[in-house]
Amino acid sequence: MTAGAWAEDALDLLLQRVAETAGEVGVRFPLYADPADGRWTTTGRGSWTGGFWAGLLWLRARHTGSDADRAEAAAATTRLAPWVEADTATRGLIFWYGTALATGDDAAGALRGRAAMAALAAWDQVLGLVPWGAALGGPRLRARADGVPGLAPLLATAGSEGQAAGAAHLHRHLDLCLPGESRGEGAQRPCPAWRLDDAGGWVAERDPVPGWSRGEAWLLLAVADAVLHADRSSRDSGRLSRAAELLLDRCEFLTGPLVPQAEAGHPDGFLDTSAAAIAAVALLKLARVPGAAWTSACAARAEAVLHRLVHVHLTRAGSSRPAGMLLDGCYDARGGTAVRHELVWGDFFLALGLSALLGRVDLRQV
Repeated sequence: MTAGAWAEDALDLLLQRVAETAGEVGVRFPLYADPADGRWTTTGRGSWTGGFWAGLLWLRARHTGSDADRAEAAAATTRLAPWVEADTATRGLIFWYGTALATGDDAAGALRGRAAMAALAAWDQVLGLVPWGAALGGPRLRARADGVPGLAPLLATAGSEGQAAGAAHLHRHLDLCLPGESRGEGAQRPCPAWRLDDAGGWVAERDPVPGWSRGEAWLLLAVADAVLHADRSSRDSGRLSRAAELLLDRCEFLTGPLVPQAEAGHPDGFLDTSAAAIAAVALLKLARVPGAAWTSACAARAEAVLHRLVHVHLTRAGSSRPAGMLLDGCYDARGGTAVRHELVWGDFFLALGLSALLGRVDLRQV
């Protein structure tokens, strides 16, 4: 089967699963599904994952061209509105991925604009970032790798001030999460989570720890977006390219397992297919950077990851569970929550990666 054929078949399965899920969850948002029977655990407001459900619905609408599917995607996007004023850096995840595919939808564009202005208002000039926030629990003055992707492009829609804030937000996280310039064996893996102590200094948190594969994938995705859109003559461009090289090397994105463990320090632990799907999209973005030395390696690796996810971890028709489930996603290994499950963001990034591989989506736009 050619690359186009297997990718097309898998995308059809995923989007059929989206249609079935929409019928099951109604106005709620799917979070993760049981690997035995495919039943979803849902949230009423969407949490930090709601944008991925809206994004999946927009991908389905693009695929089918159906006005009814566009209306359903638009309605789900509208239901994200309460998160505009929420104190969270995950506005990037919610509103960038929830609206970027909503081409021609004025309401989605307006919602994205409101979210961008709210994120800009939360920008802390002293800290040099948008704090993680208190909306999801815990201290608000934190910096986490999952508070980086999507936020810079979201902020950039707020004009030059937002663009500068988004760039600084990314660079501040790189200062914390990816220190030094060392590469190769023994190089330090990114530390994904930090908090501000009483003395005003940054202290690494104990959970998640270095080696959290989804955190590494989130960082690579954020850097890939920045590299792809960077002015090649700027000083930032050189630093971003070095950051991409360090992440590719330290996190073994080009040489490690196609589907990583949820935590690198626990090789006998759970896999995380959602981390692999996020990384595949990041690699496809890096493969589109003009003149970069890594382009061919990133393109080949991204296709290999997508192929593995589709042929090993995606359910097919003929079993007791629904077809089109990306299994073996790990939400929270330490807490034991949804450790072998279908995760809505894993589905989104697999569908996005396959759509890009097939030429259906321009990854410079999402």
